[in-house]
Amino acid sequence: MPHRPSLTVLNSRITRCRACPRLRTHCQDVAANKTARYRDTSYWGRPVPNLLPADPVQAAGARLLIVGLAPGAHGANRTGRMFTGDRSGDFLYAAMHRAGLCNQPESVEIGDGLDLIDTVVTSAAHCAPPGNRPTSKELSACSGFLDQTFDALPRLRAVLSLGQIAHRSVLRRYRRLGHVDRLNRYPFAHGTQFTFDQAPALMCSYHPSQQNTFTGRLTHQMLLTVLERARKLISDGA
Repeated sequence: MPHRPSLTVLNSRITRCRACPRLRTHCQDVAANKTARYRDTSYWGRPVPNLLPADPVQAAGARLLIVGLAPGAHGANRTGRMFTGDRSGDFLYAAMHRAGLCNQPESVEIGDGLDLIDTVVTSAAHCAPPGNRPTSKELSACSGFLDQTFDALPRLRAVLSLGQIAHRSVLRRYRRLGHVDRLNRYPFAHGTQFTFDQAPALMCSYHPSQQNTFTGRLTHQMLLTVLERARKLISDGA
């Protein structure tokens, strides 16, 4: 059987990564300069690890992987936890709670009691990028962590990509393994779902960014519908 990395060990590797100087400098600069609202807060200011269920056995057995773009500068880069401490996280975890994928609707900070259910949350890039735009080189540098996350989840049945960049990052993983040939055969669109013979199903949602949620491009019901479909997919035949 192939060696499967420990999710805990993987998270330790992620937080120690120094592969992208531009991103590391940006994370540290944001942590040093802060924003007025959090001027008295200590920032995490380094790569953000995957968010796992609290029980290591349940984490390794998770059947849903949610993939975002990258940590928010004053959200996850501040709190050290994926989608935590900003409006994107407020939007995501409220919907996840309603769909039965986490135990509470809020994610404020590490230690607030949040626990995931049958789900792991990761991102295409683990450092907050300037302008929320990692370069293709930076995404490539982080792709090894995405591969290792997949490898550590042997029961994975579905992946939910939040936004086009996350979607293409997952597809590149599938292409590396020979599950797909041309990425353009699997275009991103909210609510779409693709199935594969030897890879987890891939579902798509708009990213819960403020730009999308404030304008109504992504509503709570739209995200909830996708998450409920994902929950049903991983539960069917369990």
